[in-house]
Amino acid sequence: MSFGASDHSKGRVLRVLTLTPFYPSESDDSQGCFVAEPLHALADIGVSSEVFALQPVYRKRHQAADSKIPAKWMRYFSLPSSFGLPTAGAFVFARIVGQVRELIRSHRIDLIHAHAPLPAGHAAMLLSSELGVPYVVSVHGLDAFSDEQIGGRVGEWCRRISRRVLHGSRRVICVSEVVREKVLSELGSRIRTSVVYNGVDTKLFSPGDDARSDRPTLLAVGNLIANKGQEVLLRAMASIVPEVSSLGLDVIGDGPELSHLRELVAKLGLEGKVRFHGRQPRRQVVDAMRRCTVFALPSRYEGLGCVYLEAMSCGKPVVGCRGQGIAEVIRQGSNGYLVGADNDKELALVLGILLRDQQRRDNMGRAARDTIVERFTLSQQADSLARIYRECAG
Repeated sequence: MSFGASDHSKGRVLRVLTLTPFYPSESDDSQGCFVAEPLHALADIGVSSEVFALQPVYRKRHQAADSKIPAKWMRYFSLPSSFGLPTAGAFVFARIVGQVRELIRSHRIDLIHAHAPLPAGHAAMLLSSELGVPYVVSVHGLDAFSDEQIGGRVGEWCRRISRRVLHGSRRVICVSEVVREKVLSELGSRIRTSVVYNGVDTKLFSPGDDARSDRPTLLAVGNLIANKGQEVLLRAMASIVPEVSSLGLDVIGDGPELSHLRELVAKLGLEGKVRFHGRQPRRQVVDAMRRCTVFALPSRYEGLGCVYLEAMSCGKPVVGCRGQGIAEVIRQGSNGYLVGADNDKELALVLGILLRDQQRRDNMGRAARDTIVERFTLSQQADSLARIYRECAG
């Protein structure tokens, strides 16, 4: 969406430049939906967005997805893997500063919203210094300073730059309280922070009772990495199968753990019961959530987890882990369950309770749907963002 007229029923249109490494593309229409989907709702309340989607040159070129708010894909130089992250923001800045200057001349920019401190936040900080436009930064995960997963000297370099980026922002927008606590524990209470939970497209992610599977089915959606807990889920499933012999598991996602998980399926005697589907288009994810009996992702490192909210919006009972961002949404035993991280025995106990009791599942699914409709819609997310934008705009 290009910047448009300046009149709006609630005041002049606020013009925001969004910088993000996450955005839907033709090859992956789920990537960055948490950034793209609120933008249409923001437009309805007087916030006009220009989106620069950032892509390092060493990755396969993305093609823009058919989106209500299209993005300009900006390819920039960067060293491969984590080694390039500390300097990537400077290269992004060099790549886009001319175009941003032209936007300011022709349309005005009131605010820059960067998604993640690196590289988008670093580029926003440099743009702000050069062009005088204030910026805010969203932190989407628990590794707020990009130093825990990278580690070593490169990780420390990332941490130092991220600290500067967050200190210089008008507001740090966190997707959950647990993420905000992570930021404040590092930077102190002088940093201005706000929690804005991700919203859900409740029309797309809606209940579909007629699409239920004809056998009990668990569903997990997420990258196949150790932190997501798919191994824990497989072990829990193996202890349930003797009681629920028809139980199946659908796993949507791809990643480095795939071969290990396949080996574990064979070792646990779960052949024919577990299906690995790889990455799936968003519509297929919706269909899988509608069909499943229970959604379970025992992730031990989750800032919030959009997939939990989406499954809840589909009217499904969900199981997550205590101590993660989703614990701020799930009310134990009412709209979902929380278990201990890496605790396959507790997970098996909870799954067994749900699989044996359809009435409990139905009641929990309705409560889950109500939770999303009442508190976690895209319009509610947009309202929160618009309020922050207007407070922080120069």
